[in-house]
Amino acid sequence: MSFFSANRSPWPLWLLATVTATWLAVVGNIALWKALNALPEVTGLRGTLFMLGFGTFVAAILTALLALLAWPRVLKPVAVFLLLSAASATHFMLAYSVVIDSSMLLNVLHTDPKEAADLMSVGFAVTMLAVGIAPAWWLLRQPTTPLQPLSWVRRVTQNLATLGVALVVAALSLFLIFQDFASIMRNHKDVRYRINPLNSVYALGRLVADAVPRAQQPLQAIGTDAKPGPSYADQKRPPMLILVVGETARAANFSLAGYGRDTNPQLQALAKAGNLVWFGNVRSCGTNTQASVPCMFSHHGKEVHESKSGRFENLLDVLQHAGLAVVWLDNQSGCKGVCDRVPNTVTRDLTDPALCTDGECLDGIMLKELKSQLDGLSAERRARGTVVVMHQMGSHGPAYYKRSPDSLKAFQPECTSTALQSCSQEAVINAYDNSLRYTDRFLADAVAWLGAQQADTSLLYVSDHGESLGENNLYLHGLPYALAPQEQKHVPWVTWLSPAMQQRLALNPACLAKQTDLAMSHDNLFHSVLGLMDVQTSVYQPTLDAYRTCRQPKQ
Repeated sequence: MSFFSANRSPWPLWLLATVTATWLAVVGNIALWKALNALPEVTGLRGTLFMLGFGTFVAAILTALLALLAWPRVLKPVAVFLLLSAASATHFMLAYSVVIDSSMLLNVLHTDPKEAADLMSVGFAVTMLAVGIAPAWWLLRQPTTPLQPLSWVRRVTQNLATLGVALVVAALSLFLIFQDFASIMRNHKDVRYRINPLNSVYALGRLVADAVPRAQQPLQAIGTDAKPGPSYADQKRPPMLILVVGETARAANFSLAGYGRDTNPQLQALAKAGNLVWFGNVRSCGTNTQASVPCMFSHHGKEVHESKSGRFENLLDVLQHAGLAVVWLDNQSGCKGVCDRVPNTVTRDLTDPALCTDGECLDGIMLKELKSQLDGLSAERRARGTVVVMHQMGSHGPAYYKRSPDSLKAFQPECTSTALQSCSQEAVINAYDNSLRYTDRFLADAVAWLGAQQADTSLLYVSDHGESLGENNLYLHGLPYALAPQEQKHVPWVTWLSPAMQQRLALNPACLAKQTDLAMSHDNLFHSVLGLMDVQTSVYQPTLDAYRTCRQPKQ
């Protein structure tokens, strides 16, 4: 009888749970076994015995978990979910060397259909079919012993017996390999995030445990004492700041940072004119958008933001408390809750023939829409000052080739596949660098737009996180922060200040030019923006304002 044909004899649920757990441990953990096999500690006969012992331990733990759920109408749906989850995780761990933790899972849950479409490939379909769909289809076709009246006692007994045996096997196997197990878990912490589907189950539990209490907390106001500073007294022109939240831009590939390729021709020209400042030693708050963007706009900073269970207003609220006009333009997958209380619009779904194709728009669409969005804001607030936030599509992967127009594709050949591992690393980097060339053009166009405004203008650009482009076989981003390479955490920070804005704030451009190597992070953003907009409030921390030390005391 074929493995995938229906077995006419009813399966005891405990046995079906054991078979499913074994499949998950062996086939559903191909990525884990591949990663372990590559470790220098896992070699020879000892390494083989360790792998067998570890596999037995994983199978036993999964059997114990499913034994608790071995009830009619419960086991099969849960098992199918675990099979499909393990298959999906297997593909992405094999294809991009990502791992699954609560941050990555949260990122997945907030991925919209257009972003998800970029991740689909033939490899994804094959892995889902072989690892998840086929065994799930077989599982659903198997008849099981029904729960008869008064048979729940027998069912409980069988489940507890299966649980007990599984725990004994798990304990014994762990005992036999404990020395190697402890060493590998200590020296290679990423291994724990590769154990399918326990990684997803644990991550989901962490998300629920963290999110539910926070969602029940009332929103706490901050900076309600905010007010315009001295520069607003008798001002002839209001200040205007465009804050560009970059996407997936890593500092290492900016020619402003000394990169060998000319990825920033427009910005370098502005730097030579003396009005642009590059900060080259900046670390992100997280390694994915969902983690970084709320943290960037928080007054707490990374450490406190991640540990706080409450809900707080953010930088945009404080700017509004000060009476300024604020608007958020989003060309990506949303503001992650940051813009909920300010005017905001999504531009990625527009249908401009010059800037939009296949349901996505290049970032230039935000500049095209900016005037109409500003016209809709309070005239009274705009007369005081304006902050525009633009959330880029930037260098969002893996479809880097979609993030630049043909006219700016300076680096060839370009990877035009979302299966990055199927392209040469050179082609992947070419496509990525082309996306940075477009960001360079977009920022220069934003500066030109600001130059035409009747305002004291400035632009601040900082990316939410970086990206891996095949180094050590890693792609994309989202690794746990402690394990992530610098490519995913080292981000660009660029500031352009018009002469009028420099004069308004008494900023010394020569001083700013010496700040290139200043150690900074996303923790500085909240306070630096308040400083640039000269907003006074009790939540402002001068020591975190990147520009404060270069302000000349007024005579």
